Parts: sequence; structure tokens; C-alpha cells
Amino acid sequence: MRGRPSTNIPPVVVVWKSSNHGKAKPKIKVFKNKHVDDIIGDKKVIGIPKSAIYLDVGVGEKFIETYKKKYKIDV
Repeated sequence: MRGRPSTNIPPVVVVWKSSNHGKAKPKIKVFKNKHVDDIIGDKKVIGIPKSAIYLDVGVGEKFIETYKKKYKIDV
């Protein structure tokens, strides 16, 4: 095989909500091709508004189900 070996980047799971009031429902976004530092450090992330409030950020497949149960998100 030629070239650089493929890197196995684990998915980054972000739970966010649009505002800080009680009726704002948490939403989940999974990034499969970005590094966690790119998501936390960037001012604008595609799929998440600039004014969003991050509730949790996790790296790995297990956080998808964990955050769905914790925040009662149905997808």
C-alpha cells in the first residue's frame, strides 16, 4: 500500500442547545471527520449555531448512547 496510512479518528459527540432558557431542547451532533480540538477551538462549527451553548463534548462511540440517555434525546 502506498501513501500515508489512514488515521482512525474517533467520532466527536457534541450536545448543545440554542439558548439558556428552560424550554430549549438539547440537540446532539456527531462529527466523524473532525478532531475535538477543531470543534472546541473554532468560533463557527457547521451544523451548530454560533450562539449555541455546549452542554457536553465527548470523544468515542460510547458517548452517543450515553448522551442520548442522559439528555433524553430521541433521534
